[in-house]
Order: sequence, then C-alpha cells, then structure tokens
Amino acid sequence: MEKNQVIGYLPDERPSLWRLFLYAIQQVIVMFPATVAVAIITGFHISTTIFASGFATICFVLVTGRKIPLYYGSSFSYVAAIGSLMASEALAGYSLNDKIATAQFGIIMSGFISIFAGFIIDKFGKEYIEKILPASVTGPIAMVIGLTLAGTALQDAASIAIDNAGTLAVAESQMAMAQNMAWIVSLVTVLSTILFSVYLKGIWGQLPLLLGPILGCLTAFIIQLTTGVSLFKVLPETANSGIFALPIFTLPKPSWMAVAAIMPIAIATIPESTAHVFQLDIYVNDLAKKKGSSKRYNISDKLGLNLIGDGIGDIVSGFIGGPAGTNYGENISAMAITRVFSIPVLMAAAVIAMVIACFTPLINIIYSIPTAVIGGLEVYLFGAIAAQGIAIMIEKGVDMFDSRNIAVIATIMIIGIGGQYGFGGNIPFFGMEVPCVAGAAVFGIIVNLMLSFGDRIKGVKN
Repeated sequence: MEKNQVIGYLPDERPSLWRLFLYAIQQVIVMFPATVAVAIITGFHISTTIFASGFATICFVLVTGRKIPLYYGSSFSYVAAIGSLMASEALAGYSLNDKIATAQFGIIMSGFISIFAGFIIDKFGKEYIEKILPASVTGPIAMVIGLTLAGTALQDAASIAIDNAGTLAVAESQMAMAQNMAWIVSLVTVLSTILFSVYLKGIWGQLPLLLGPILGCLTAFIIQLTTGVSLFKVLPETANSGIFALPIFTLPKPSWMAVAAIMPIAIATIPESTAHVFQLDIYVNDLAKKKGSSKRYNISDKLGLNLIGDGIGDIVSGFIGGPAGTNYGENISAMAITRVFSIPVLMAAAVIAMVIACFTPLINIIYSIPTAVIGGLEVYLFGAIAAQGIAIMIEKGVDMFDSRNIAVIATIMIIGIGGQYGFGGNIPFFGMEVPCVAGAAVFGIIVNLMLSFGDRIKGVKN
C-alpha cells in the first residue's frame, strides 16, 4: 500500500510561485498585529515599523546565509524601556521624530550586544551554551513566552472595534451584544483554523492561518449586515494618509541615556531567541525525517549565527526608525502548524510587508481585521508556542522527576507567568522594572548554574 506523501517545505525548498505568495501572506497576517501593537504603544510610526520588520528580516536571512528560517519583528521585551524613554522628562520638549531618533541610538547599540553574544557562542561552541541554556531552561522559557500571552489572546478574542481604534462608536445598548458577537467571531476563527489544519489535505492543509481568519472576517461581515454591529477597525489618525506614502525614516541621534535605557534589554532577550532556535531545530529535522530526507539541518548549531543576525536586525531596524525586535514566536508557530519552513516564503513575506508599508490602503486592509479574529488566531498560535516548549523538553529527554530540573522549571514558570499576571509584565525589583520573561530566564539560568556547580562540588567530595 502506498504511503501518504508528507507535505511540507524545508528551509532550502521553494514552493511554486502562487503557493509561495499564499504562504507569505499567511506569515504577514501572523506577524502584523504584534508588530503594529508595538508601534502604537511606543509611539513609533506604524508604516516605518512594518517596513523595518521586512527589511530587517531580509538582512537577517542574508547574514545567516539563508540557513535559519525566522521572521524578525518588533519585540515587546523592549516596550517598557522605549516607552519610558519616550515619555521621560528629558525628552519632554522634543518632537515625535526627535524622540524616535534618540531611542534609535539605544536600539542600534543593543544590536551589538546580540552580535557580541553570537561571536562568543561561535567561539566556545554549542556544547558550552547548552550548559548555560539546557532544555530544562529553554523549554520552560518557550512555555512562558506562550502562556504570558494567554491573557492577550482572550482579551483580543472578546474585543470590539471601539476597544482598539477609538473611532468607531457602539451604542451603550449594543455593547453586550457586540461583545457576544466578538466571541462568535473568535470562536469561528479558532475552531475553523484548527479544523482546517487537522483535516484539510494538500495545499489547503497548509493555509489554515489564512483560511481561518478569512472565515472569521466573513462572519464579522455577516454580523455587521444583520445586526449593524461593526467589529472592523480603522487605522489610527497618526498613520500616513493618501494612497502611496513612503514610511517616515529618521536618523539616530547619539544619546547615552538611550543606551543605558535600552541596551541592557538585549542581554535578557538572548534566552528567548535561543528557545526559538531550539524549537525550529526540532520541527525542521522532524519534517526532514518524515519526508525521508537524509539531510540534517542542525539549526541549533547555528545559535551564534542567529544572534548575530538578530543583532544586525536591530541595527538595521533602529537605523531607519523601527523599534528593536527579535525572531517571532508567532511565525515559528505558523511554520510548525503548516509545516512550511521555506526561507523563500519568509523572504517573500518580508518584501510584501515592505510593500504594504508604502501603501496606506493595504495597511488599512490588514489592520481592519477584527481584533476578535486576531484573538481567535492567537489562542491557537500562542498555545502552540507553549506546546513547543514541551516538545523541546521531550526531544532533549529532560528528566521530569529530577529535583534539579523541577526546581529550574518551576521557578521559571512561576516568575514568568506570575510576573505577567501579578505585575502586568514588568516585575518591580530594587527600583528596576524587569520584563517577566527576561527575569524568569535569568533566574532560571542562575539556579541551573548554581545547582550544576553544587553537583560538581558534591562529586569532588565523593
């Protein structure tokens, strides 16, 4: 009996042109909400932020020799630092572009932290870094990344247009009905996406993250026609107007205050980026095995190269006026769900993002997708990020009955998730605001090293 053909694309495989375009659009839809959200929160220009994500992705792919399938997008880890700098008294008299230009210098300098870390890892090798970041650390970090976003996913799933744009009015008498309609839209989106990913075959089975949102938007449109309640959003007035408008590019202005505020965050994002690379390594090699390929991609061996690419991405994004970023877990989840790890697809997604950034109507179309649709999608994507953390620990054979592993995993999970839901994402610690994911990662690394050192001392005594 003939075996079913395994469908999927490895990093060095290229789909046909029309498939490549559809897969790329899917990746753009996945990255768009978080990238735009960072721009809105920090005050950066939306079109510039979108353009920077695409441009930095292309630079990342080229710098890494087309060997690591990752999409670079704006990172929430930097939001508090950039936001605080932009709102500081020292910049109170500055124009928006001058504030952005000041922050740009800190963003660029943070890129050098990642590049330096990449060279260190390349020098000492993968084995050395795995002692510092074993699967018992990177696995729960990946889980924390996904689970700290759980609240965002459900809030988005229940959101109505007025919560996001502030320009669409919903009568008070319709608020309860509007929220119920939002739940319907989000449920249609997540359930259809799951059913499409599990039961559709061939090309259609690789487009669930495109087909699900389309069905969600269609549901929202039907609701608007029948009830008069619109869940579609309108781009904020701060965005560029007109049909064609180039992004607003600004040049960085040297500022040691910006360096002090932003640069240290790069250190804390290294474990997060490492977890993403380990996730990719597992899923890409699993697909290669199922497809009968004798090639081993060993993406985890390219961790140093990934960090160098990440740093280049920060420098490129910061130089043209975009926020600091990292490789996106949402896009990794999209690749894991659809089994499309093709680097040409990610390059096409980057180009499409840059084109969208130059055409306001295109930004409007993508941005107008109801938040309830995005929320439904996020329930699946963010959960998949957490599930990938479990996969890392299973793949690496982490002993879940070992007291040391339990201690490391437990503290990472509680600090990361507790920091999100107890302090809103930033843990107050001796006058500092520590991002919960970064704080959990650093604490887990310290506990792991401390216990490893203790084991060595115990071994010497014995």
